[in-house]
Amino acid sequence: MSALAAYATSTGEAFQFWVLGTVAVVGALCTVLMRKAVHSALCLAGTMIVLAVFYLANGAYFLGIVQIVVYTGAIMMLFLFVVMLVGVTAADSLKETIKGQRWWAAACGLGFGVLLVAGIGNAALTEFTGLGAANAAHGGNVEGLAALIFTKYVFAFEITGALLITASVGAMLLTHRERTERARTQRELAEQRVREGKHLPPLPAPGVYARHNAVDIAGLLPDGTPSELTVISTLRKRGQVRDVSTEALADLKALEQRSAERLGRDREEEEAGR
Repeated sequence: MSALAAYATSTGEAFQFWVLGTVAVVGALCTVLMRKAVHSALCLAGTMIVLAVFYLANGAYFLGIVQIVVYTGAIMMLFLFVVMLVGVTAADSLKETIKGQRWWAAACGLGFGVLLVAGIGNAALTEFTGLGAANAAHGGNVEGLAALIFTKYVFAFEITGALLITASVGAMLLTHRERTERARTQRELAEQRVREGKHLPPLPAPGVYARHNAVDIAGLLPDGTPSELTVISTLRKRGQVRDVSTEALADLKALEQRSAERLGRDREEEEAGR
């Protein structure tokens, strides 16, 4: 009876599988087909959450929590924040930085597909005891995973940890910039600016003396012309700087005209009073 119960599927389980499985497949396809990297990351996060629900529904509570906390909550959100801060467009993804990387990616995808089909076929054709019996044999899901990781798969686990540490150290070395000279102090930097005669006073903030106090509006110089140095280079390269120089100059001219008219009236009143 227990062997037959392992292969039996209730109506609720079937409904859950087909609904969540459809969501997972759609999310995986959107991850590949979306043109924006942020949307792809969000779709992948949704697929990972669905996988976590599958784990929890099948009794693998530890894997389900790890899937949500570690993969979806930490790794994917970190990747999403990096993409949002750095900015990756669809045009960047079409540039091949490594020669033949698309063919290697297609070969790896095909190999992964073969392994996936072989694993599903093996699970469908052979008998299995189920998670209930596997968890009961070691006193629980966490205990069963610990027994497998630290006994049968201990070498694979240690090799995986060594690979992750090596990748972390390699990423740190690649991003680290070795300094060959002593860092200059604020006083030395100020003295250098004085000697070169460049930007002695601090630059005005974006939008100062303009119509709006916004980061995408250049500040105006005393003569009314916009200063490109007040807007960061990222916005200038993206073409996201709003030009208000014409309006600002018109306002300045109107203000000067009103001031001149007011000054003239004051002088006329003073002369009339004398």
